[in-house]
Amino acid sequence: MLDSLILVLFVISGAAAGWLGVDLLPEQQLIRIPNLEQLTWVLGGVGSAVGLVAGLVFRKLRQSLMQQVRTMPTELLISRAVGLILGLLVANLLLAPILLVPLPWEVEFVKPLAAVVSNVFFGVSGYNLAEVHGRTLLRLFNPTNSEALLVADGVLQPASAKILDTSVIIDGRIRALLKTGLLEGQVIVAQSVIDELQALADSANAEKRGRGRRGLKLLSEMRGQYGRRLVVNSTRYGGQGVDDKLLELTADTGGTLLTADYNLAKVAEVKELKVLNLSELVIALRPEVQPGDELQLKIARDGKEAEQGVGYLDDGTMVVVEGAKGRIGERLPVVVTGAMQNPTGRIVFARTHANGSGKPKGTSRKPQAIDPS
Repeated sequence: MLDSLILVLFVISGAAAGWLGVDLLPEQQLIRIPNLEQLTWVLGGVGSAVGLVAGLVFRKLRQSLMQQVRTMPTELLISRAVGLILGLLVANLLLAPILLVPLPWEVEFVKPLAAVVSNVFFGVSGYNLAEVHGRTLLRLFNPTNSEALLVADGVLQPASAKILDTSVIIDGRIRALLKTGLLEGQVIVAQSVIDELQALADSANAEKRGRGRRGLKLLSEMRGQYGRRLVVNSTRYGGQGVDDKLLELTADTGGTLLTADYNLAKVAEVKELKVLNLSELVIALRPEVQPGDELQLKIARDGKEAEQGVGYLDDGTMVVVEGAKGRIGERLPVVVTGAMQNPTGRIVFARTHANGSGKPKGTSRKPQAIDPS
């Protein structure tokens, strides 16, 4: 919306400049023009086209500047802003005598030209000087904070904010990640997520009500434990759903979206946003089970295919066992024969000793007792 408004303002300004620019032409030239109204329309059209191009360039520069501001350390941003302000102040102090000097009307244009050139020159100079020497000033104010100095020098990148999805809060494992120190930076909870949790907590469905209350309780405990690190973003975005609003918040803050929703993670990747899928993280941290490993597995149910039974590892991985049909509740020695990875998880395939040729050769691991109950 803001970008469109900027383009409209540039186009209107360009058209107005072209339209009114006819009056600035010398009278000798105006007398020679047979159709002054047509020239006015032509200059207005050319001015609007120039304004459109200038608006597109300005929008691109604005987006680039906003991206730099989001990723820039706060200390460096402040030092650059101070340098820019001091540069503009010096420029205007030097301009004051020039602007007060009376000049002939033929060279009156020198005053606005000098104002533009001096402000640009001194403003850029102050900005660059603050970027180079502002870090020294930061060391004077905070000489003991080595991490802040490394960030200011560009050696370290500042930790991005972590934006929590509803699924991650209900899941509950986010608290363990924060406790272990694997996640750095601010933790942001959008107001739309809190509203969704409240709607779940007020639901007539007992399962949804329990999930909502669990999420709200977890947020309350995390707020008491981490204090200011947990921030509630009250910005009201105009998206259709919670997912759209979270994507807009992630884009605006430049943070990392934490979610357990596979589809939401893929949409964020398509929009080139930083995202961390908690399900993929859990899969990556699961202990590897190699073909040939022996396990003691409890059969939980029959499989879909003939002679198959299904059990589960202690991390929830499903194991399809050949030759275990009808043996629900029994703990059987099985041998892993393979595994398959898909977007929703990992499936391990195994067989019982009775269904194969006995103990495989070359197995070096001892049987592991697995009890999913």
